[in-house]
Amino acid sequence: MKTSRRTFVKSGAMAALGTALIPSTLLAPAKAKGIVGLQLYSVREDMLKDPVATLTRLAKMSYVYVEHANYIDRKFYGYKAPEFRKILDGLGLKMISGHTVMGKQHWDEAKNDFSDSWKLTIEDAAVLGQKYVISPSMDSSMRSNYDDFIRLMGIFNKCGELCQKHGMKFGYHNHDFEFSEMLNGEKLFDIMMKKMDPKKVVVQLDIGNLYNGGAIALDVVNQYPGRFENVHVKDEIKATTGNEKYESTILGEGIVNTQKVLETLSKIGGTTCYIIEQESYQGKSPFDCVRTDLDIMKKWGY
Repeated sequence: MKTSRRTFVKSGAMAALGTALIPSTLLAPAKAKGIVGLQLYSVREDMLKDPVATLTRLAKMSYVYVEHANYIDRKFYGYKAPEFRKILDGLGLKMISGHTVMGKQHWDEAKNDFSDSWKLTIEDAAVLGQKYVISPSMDSSMRSNYDDFIRLMGIFNKCGELCQKHGMKFGYHNHDFEFSEMLNGEKLFDIMMKKMDPKKVVVQLDIGNLYNGGAIALDVVNQYPGRFENVHVKDEIKATTGNEKYESTILGEGIVNTQKVLETLSKIGGTTCYIIEQESYQGKSPFDCVRTDLDIMKKWGY
């Protein structure tokens, strides 16, 4: 049917009027699913060689949030907390999270309190502007006895309280043994989920690591809805070298069904922080991998 110019103008005017009547909140862009960052272990060799140049390259890729994996003698990649914070600020980067192992030496049984070194670790993390202090993994001696393991969970809860005093959250990051090892007939991960207070301890679910422990990411997310505020985003393929069955790869190219897992996390997981990590590269450069991973996350709407 032929439409006259007059009719077109009239209908266009009505459409504009209709748009004007729609509340601005309905016209606003969709709310972001959360923040996306990068675990710097993904580019670990470059970070050790030249942290500033590496961070500069990441910032140019449009990364904003990063998570560290190097804190030695109160220094991050060789820099004291105020110095490293200045570098990050200058590049427009934010250290949203950090990996620092909390070991036996950080709890004084006699004093029933954390060691001075651990208290300083928390203080340095606060100077860096972290929101999360994450302990990645634990020594085997800390998980060999059920009663000791339960006491450790209590210490984790106390650490959550300590971090809250500094405006941060304490968390634990899984590898594979949490799903393959058992105490009193129960998987370590299930014990942890029962004993760690969700108001005090964040579970940073690594959706790739758990495959080497025999678990499936989607099943774990569905089993514990609302418990995964901060996650490590990965995909996995069968490993060609090393002792593990699976190794990480470009997002969307492996067995994890990463996009579906992330969609489920965004719906029921309580997830607000998505940290990309790729540790194996299948012949590609680490920088090319993390650039591709970020592009894929954007394509998926993150």
